[in-house]
Amino acid sequence: MPTFYIKHITKYSYSNPVIDGANLIRLHPINDPYQKVVSHFLSVTNNPFIETYTDFYNNRIGTFFIPEPHDELSIVSEIEVITYDRLFPDDTIDIKTQWDKIKSEKYDVEVFDFLKHVSFNGSDDILNLIKEKNLIEKTPFKAALELCEYVYTNFKYIKGITNVDSTLDDVWNLKAGVCQDFTNILLQMTRMSGIPARYVSGYICPSGDISRGEGATHAWIEVYIPFYGWLGLDPTNNAIANENHVRLAVGRDYADCSPVKGVFKRKVESDLFVKVEISTSRQQEATIIPPNTFTGSNTNNSYQRNLEHIQQQQQQ
Repeated sequence: MPTFYIKHITKYSYSNPVIDGANLIRLHPINDPYQKVVSHFLSVTNNPFIETYTDFYNNRIGTFFIPEPHDELSIVSEIEVITYDRLFPDDTIDIKTQWDKIKSEKYDVEVFDFLKHVSFNGSDDILNLIKEKNLIEKTPFKAALELCEYVYTNFKYIKGITNVDSTLDDVWNLKAGVCQDFTNILLQMTRMSGIPARYVSGYICPSGDISRGEGATHAWIEVYIPFYGWLGLDPTNNAIANENHVRLAVGRDYADCSPVKGVFKRKVESDLFVKVEISTSRQQEATIIPPNTFTGSNTNNSYQRNLEHIQQQQQQ
């Protein structure tokens, strides 16, 4: 049961002062039997009051408002969390019994939202793949593992080849992308197979076996396994999510899990600085946050007016 110390810095620098900044953050890590939050500190520009509530998917949401003029917004989240490994599902239960269990629960609140899939250019190919692999004759656990391996094997991990406006069609045609793209494709594949699946936002911590996605927010899926519950699958690394995966939020898709989004008044441009530091020991030195040196550089932020899209672009 490792302990991780995570510091997540998000900073926006504006070309001119803005006012009435309203923001929503999903930076409070999930606290459950598999993930114990020892401490969590949030530091925000101008020290606003952060009101929290629990959303429909049991994520803890923070909101805050900065009415006074400000030319930068800094959000620093510092977490100490202990994670625990999970036992694999008991896959000895009869295959038909497991699929019948999923069918009987498809209208339950816990899984209903996570069976809906969208149609895109790859839909027919996926349906053919499901038939070719004869997934209905395998347990949901084994079927999900095969689909995870398929995405890992057939899609190349290439940073920068996709952006926040890339669609499922784009990713399917490119057969490449980053963790969010891999996750979105696997979500559709598992749902089309009849297995409930949900989007997960969080962090991936240092591990010799898992290397893709470190140093930024990460994304993977959780599939619903009958008589077991939710099991994380990381298609970017072809791995079952384990004690090296720290969860921030779950939902139907990225929109339900975006770490930071917000709006403000006044027409400006912005630059973004994001840094995620993860360690197995407490760091004594303070992280240096750069001052507002707005450059208007499209290299730093090519989607300057949409804070949610900016944060999404950082997911690797």
